[in-house]
Amino acid sequence: MLIAQAQRAGCRLKPACALLGLDVRTVQRWRNVESLQDKRHGPLTTPSNKLTTAERAHILEVANSPAYCNQSPSQIVPRLADNGIYIASESSFYRVLKAENQLQHRGTARPKTHKKPEEFSATKPNQLWSWDITYLLSTIRGQYFYLYLFVDIFSRKIVGFDVFDEQSAERAACVVTEAYLAENLREGEVVLHADNGGPMKGATMLATLQQLGVVPSFSRPSVSDDNPYSESLFRTLKYCPQYPSKPFASVADAKAWVSAFVRWYNNIHQHSGINFVTPHARHQGIDKAILAKRAMVYREAKQKNPDRWSGKIRNWEYLNTVYLNTKRTNKKAA
Repeated sequence: MLIAQAQRAGCRLKPACALLGLDVRTVQRWRNVESLQDKRHGPLTTPSNKLTTAERAHILEVANSPAYCNQSPSQIVPRLADNGIYIASESSFYRVLKAENQLQHRGTARPKTHKKPEEFSATKPNQLWSWDITYLLSTIRGQYFYLYLFVDIFSRKIVGFDVFDEQSAERAACVVTEAYLAENLREGEVVLHADNGGPMKGATMLATLQQLGVVPSFSRPSVSDDNPYSESLFRTLKYCPQYPSKPFASVADAKAWVSAFVRWYNNIHQHSGINFVTPHARHQGIDKAILAKRAMVYREAKQKNPDRWSGKIRNWEYLNTVYLNTKRTNKKAA
């Protein structure tokens, strides 16, 4: 048998069975009985309730008639019953329509399709920013504080933040303006990516971005992967050892803690996405020298004791380009 030949040639049983459409247990059961031969015979009788060719054609004729062409089987079958007519069940209608590739939305209400956001790349700081809002627990159940956080995707530096007791486009406009001025940006220099939340697409926020010359970019609805850098940063924030175990008592307390986190994150935290240099070092352009020094240390160590190295030294290369919403297979995660 083909399976036995494949196994003798070195193939494992499971992929050989999968190629022939057989289950492994079926083949093992056959082996325990007699010779390894295909014992499938299929059904010996035709199901008594199988639709005839004429009945299938009648279903298609009714489903495509002017009276029912814009309705789903769940609407067609009850209406036929109201008229004293039974042709087939809803599931039979669905099966026949699916077999004829007619199981699309039959009305004018079709789900909206959203294209993947435009691909952006950054080769230096202040070319591509990302921002989002996350909840911070308060001592009052059901009430939250809201952290507005802006991050430079190239350097991973937090360039702007604030904490409020509400979500609004006006608050977001204030934070982005402060970050824009602090980084001394020029019109048209930076792209700001966000999700589809209300503060992100609010009139005040969009008007502020237009006034500053910031190019807006938005994720698809309910697709968090379109904004991975902000999502990753929020995880770092909420899972770091310093995150308080108890809720924040006030906006001031929350803002004070976030301020301390931002200082640690920007100046001390060695980010894995940028080869373990700090966001501040990369934002200031001094990470090249840091990475070059690390590479030199490793090369010297290998020269002193080459027996400890089975291959190349650790990769301390500088990351030249960072992508957002790219289709490249080698894109870097946040």
